[in-house]
Amino acid sequence: MKKILAGVALVGSAVSAQAADLAVKAPYMKAPVAAIYDWTGFYIGANVGVGVGRDLASHVFPAGGTANSTYLQPLGAIGGGQIGYNWQSNTTFLGPLLIGVEADIQGSGMSTGSTTLNSVLGPVNYNQKLDWFTTVRGRIGLVRGPAVGYFTGGFAAGNVKTTISETGVGQFGVSETRTGWTIGSGVEAALGGNWTGKIEYLYLDLGNRNDTFGTQALRTEYRESIFRAGLNYRIGGNGMYITPPPANWAGLYIGGNFGGALGRNKSTATVGALTDQFSLSPDGYIGGGQIGYNWQASNWVFGAEADFQGSTQKDDRTAVFGPAVLYNQKLPWFGTARARLGYSVGTTLFYATGGYAYGNVKTNIVTAISNETVNRTRSGYAVGAGIETPFSLFGLLGPNWTSKSEYLYVDLGSTTDAFAGGALVSTSKVTEHMLRTGINYHFNQPVVAKY
Repeated sequence: MKKILAGVALVGSAVSAQAADLAVKAPYMKAPVAAIYDWTGFYIGANVGVGVGRDLASHVFPAGGTANSTYLQPLGAIGGGQIGYNWQSNTTFLGPLLIGVEADIQGSGMSTGSTTLNSVLGPVNYNQKLDWFTTVRGRIGLVRGPAVGYFTGGFAAGNVKTTISETGVGQFGVSETRTGWTIGSGVEAALGGNWTGKIEYLYLDLGNRNDTFGTQALRTEYRESIFRAGLNYRIGGNGMYITPPPANWAGLYIGGNFGGALGRNKSTATVGALTDQFSLSPDGYIGGGQIGYNWQASNWVFGAEADFQGSTQKDDRTAVFGPAVLYNQKLPWFGTARARLGYSVGTTLFYATGGYAYGNVKTNIVTAISNETVNRTRSGYAVGAGIETPFSLFGLLGPNWTSKSEYLYVDLGSTTDAFAGGALVSTSKVTEHMLRTGINYHFNQPVVAKY
């Protein structure tokens, strides 16, 4: 899932320059308490989210000359707790810098059992689970008052179970605790008192495994993407800190964004009386622009937003029917039109979003007798959540600019097509997990507290 990381990397850089001191022309409000926010100290917290795997499994049956390749994609809720320590330095040339360490332990409901591929002996079912995982990571980020955008990375471990049930042979599998590494980024902002909230993406690489079962060989790559939100309590932190008055988010805005996306497209391929069930997993970069309008009542923000995105997503490593059917599926573009509902905590807007989605799905299938591509424009829905804050880019931009980091889940429904003169029927249900960061220009200048 390295392409999501290229987009996610911007989360730390784009949000890290969030403005605490905006231009003088913004109206000032007298602070009820000292406004200096220091991130130094211990913290403890909890988190919840969703995880999805992209674990390429290549299964070879030498005796029958069969070789299948597909992505096993365990999906499910994750949740757990974290503990960490931050140091804040206010003397770097980049401005206030946060350096920290964090450890977390997560329970996981990530699983999949829907992949069934045919071999010369009959159907073969694959079941995979990630029961738990843990990470120990460093964190580094740029501080702008009560908000920080950060990068994180370090050690990862998790328990993975893979079971194969094969007609005429029986069941065999492996269960082990694997180790590897993780990298990601996030945004954390003060909620008041000692409480902070964050959204975070982590990419876990738990390595590769090669197994043999008689004359068969299975190679599995373990790659997991974690999207989560968390709440932290700072022990001995700024207990007297009170968030400033909410920013003025009302009005028209326009902007651009960049990020990464991962598909989990449950699919079937049918030839005669045989059907293979599997997941296509196109991943890649996404980028585009958005336009929207906000209305505000006290801290509550109501808005509407439309966006259009280009995408490099593709999956060209899936081969089924041993491997007589080769897939290359792409999502070249998509767009959404959504409502937003948010709550402004000082200069930080936390929001949920949802609405209409549409996109182009391009599926190429190569068989022994054909090489065909079908384009379909699909429609469905999108839901998600994000954080938006003022953005100054080291003082180069004015008070009308904000940055946002956003997770979207997009469902474009199912598409069914016939290939090879109708001999092959392929169906895919297109669902996408996306993380993107962007900047917005607000035509109505935000009003923020200044100290």
